[in-house]
Amino acid sequence: MDGNNLDKTGACPVMHGGNTGTGNSVTKWWPSALNLGILHQHGARTNPMDPDYNHREAVKALNFEGVKADVKALLTESQEWWPADWGHYGGLMIRLAWHSAGSYRMGDGRGGAATGNIRFAPLNSWPDNASLDKARRLLWPVKKKYGNALSWADLIILAGNMAYEDMGLKIYGFGFGREDIWAPEEDVNWGVEEEWLAPSENRYGDLDEPATMYNPLAAVHMGLIYVNPEGVNGQPDPARTALHVRETFKRMAMNDEETAALTCGGHTVGKAHGNADGTTIGDAPEGCPVHSQGFGWDNPDHGGQASKAFTSGIEGAWTQHPTKWDMGYFDYLFDYEWRLTKSPAGANQWEPVDMPEDKKPVDATDPSKRGTPMMTDADMAMKVDPVYNEICQKFRADPEYFADTFARAWFKLTHRDMGPKVNYLGPDVPAEDLIWQDPIPAGSTSYDVAAVKAKIADSGLTPAEMIATAWDSARTYRGSDKRGGANGARIRLAPQKDWAANEPERLAKVLGILEPIAAETGASVADVIVLAGNVGLEQALKAGGHDIEVPFAPGRGDATDEMTDHASFDVLEPLVDAMRSYEKEKYAVKPEELMLDQAQLLGLTAGELTVLLGGMRMLGVNHNGNKHGVFTDREGALTNDFFVNLTDMSNSWHPMDDDTYEIRDRKSGDVKWTATSMDLVFGSNSILRAYAEVYAQDDNAGKFAKDFVAAWTKVMNADRFDLR
Repeated sequence: MDGNNLDKTGACPVMHGGNTGTGNSVTKWWPSALNLGILHQHGARTNPMDPDYNHREAVKALNFEGVKADVKALLTESQEWWPADWGHYGGLMIRLAWHSAGSYRMGDGRGGAATGNIRFAPLNSWPDNASLDKARRLLWPVKKKYGNALSWADLIILAGNMAYEDMGLKIYGFGFGREDIWAPEEDVNWGVEEEWLAPSENRYGDLDEPATMYNPLAAVHMGLIYVNPEGVNGQPDPARTALHVRETFKRMAMNDEETAALTCGGHTVGKAHGNADGTTIGDAPEGCPVHSQGFGWDNPDHGGQASKAFTSGIEGAWTQHPTKWDMGYFDYLFDYEWRLTKSPAGANQWEPVDMPEDKKPVDATDPSKRGTPMMTDADMAMKVDPVYNEICQKFRADPEYFADTFARAWFKLTHRDMGPKVNYLGPDVPAEDLIWQDPIPAGSTSYDVAAVKAKIADSGLTPAEMIATAWDSARTYRGSDKRGGANGARIRLAPQKDWAANEPERLAKVLGILEPIAAETGASVADVIVLAGNVGLEQALKAGGHDIEVPFAPGRGDATDEMTDHASFDVLEPLVDAMRSYEKEKYAVKPEELMLDQAQLLGLTAGELTVLLGGMRMLGVNHNGNKHGVFTDREGALTNDFFVNLTDMSNSWHPMDDDTYEIRDRKSGDVKWTATSMDLVFGSNSILRAYAEVYAQDDNAGKFAKDFVAAWTKVMNADRFDLR
């Protein structure tokens, strides 16, 4: 029969394009539907490792010195199928490490190197990452040799470190311990553009005011790591570019000195590649045919020559000796005048005026030739901008200071998203505590937990006050860069103590009672805050008919003001806290979408989000006592009433003018409760409703209580890396 002819697309039983995002997906048919894919990443279905595999334990047994030696060896010895600039892969490996780490942005802590996400789309196919697929394939023999204990995330950053070290830089340090993900991340907002390198206006309120770039973005174009090397929107203007460099690096938590050090130190070695016709370059890895085996950006003009490679379209080295760590970048930048020109590929770049031939770098392939060096618009910004110029002159006058400043900034760039230093493993972890690591002193575990609980129970605090304070302390945790959380008790410090979301007056009252208890018993304030939340929750459990002890692990420490980078904690302020029915203000993004963002950063699954929100509504902890979503007449008792009444068809639901809803008795029309969309989405979204129905069942009141306690404990311990 003709219908069995699978050569015909129309008869093929497979949905063509359906798994590429262009087929008949749910979001195609219903684009306004809430997409819960962001939460499914916390499931184990994509992880190929055994259930009992412990990566941290595996890393501890790694032959660290062997790995480092093998990486260093391949920098100059392995060049059979891909040519190296000047016989050294250092520049390529540094670029791989840099671009892996450089996608980090402080706004939501996403991006960065800690997960090996550059292996997957879209990062593996960004225009800015052209030919980095080759760098990773060059590293494959090392990864293959050392296996599971050596993650791609660690190896990529280690390769950059070993390249710098081999070229003469004293590395500040290195921490193993990054753990790979196994699928593309669905949770990162890289921008709304639907084309690579779309005009920058798409991501700014005002392009002339770089601070108006829409949060949480940091890069100026879709598909770039930082700024456009040819200038703003490809129009050379170093002074204007400097403003965008400053804002972009600020959003990566870098100050002006760190920014200048990274720019100059990054361009002290290696070269840019644009000595080819850019129009002939093939597709990125994700768009290549299967026989390409993940190799992208095919270059028919390459001819096996390093000097014919193509990446950015800009062509040339920044220094005379691009495989050595030296001060040549500053010599070139400040000893010569520079004029605007074009690369062979047609890109805007700058060339020196009247540079003697013997001062130019030799060709990357043929040492008998010399090539003209270049500077990008961002490099020229270091010369034109008065602040950057002053910093660069300081570096030039003190090479040791420059090397140390760069090494520290490089360490920060490549380790920022690993979280506290407890996550670092290996022999090269620096002993120094750095403020951007959010240091926390060790807490005591020797105090009498039962005695502390008794004092808390007799303190006069209500369950709602204790639960809200513990939740507010813990909810700042971000799994993206492992910052925030209850450990450190930074809720009692600026800026957190003054956030409207934390109800400063209530917070001050609770801390005024809990801090003396901590001092009397030898417990940390951080532990006492969490323990008080547990005490309040146990009281609410009993009121709901459940006798469950909430798990508790002592050992949190208390951070001080001196240990806290106040400005960098501003980004942790919640815009929305669905669990406490809080919105800082109205946003263009729907609150239920911000709810999913919060849940993903906390590491919650869809089921955990559901049980936590429904339970928290019952506990009487809504922000400023609002009653939205409190579908019960037993407020303060942990019951499954939220789900029972949400799914009760004797009720009807009606929108009001202020983005809230009324729940009315279907027969009488009487108003029973009010709600927000963050409440009602658990009945309207088919996936969330499936979870809500589980907890609404007559036989699952006990399961609801047990699951709530488990989810609560997960959030309270989210930043307890010592327990993992």
